[in-house]
Amino acid sequence: MPIKPENKKRYPANWQEIRSRIQSRAKDKCEWCGVVNHSWINSKTRMMCLSDEENAIRVVCTVAHMDHTPENCADENLFFLCQKCHLKYDAPHRIETISASRLKGQIRIPFLPEPVKIYPGCRRSAAMVPEL
Repeated sequence: MPIKPENKKRYPANWQEIRSRIQSRAKDKCEWCGVVNHSWINSKTRMMCLSDEENAIRVVCTVAHMDHTPENCADENLFFLCQKCHLKYDAPHRIETISASRLKGQIRIPFLPEPVKIYPGCRRSAAMVPEL
């Protein structure tokens, strides 16, 4: 995945060298599913195909940090992954960080200990909030 501009400073100066080493270790293939970097595959079957075939997508492998910390560039923390494997691995972390970003600076109101009671028959539904 591309490095976000705000995270560039977190990567070491020799990042391209590290990336190349991990790519070579992986033999230019996804280390998890084995798809070849920059090849064309059918998005439905994941089988290799020609670029002009229906459902053809280009595979782009990138280096993934298993601990999601760009400063940790130990070889055992880095894997060369296709976009499908990388996104699948990152999904829980992305949900967590997106949720945290959306809530940043907002006031958190705890849930009520009991469900709110609605009075039937009222034109306006009045809620009775239990005492805490």
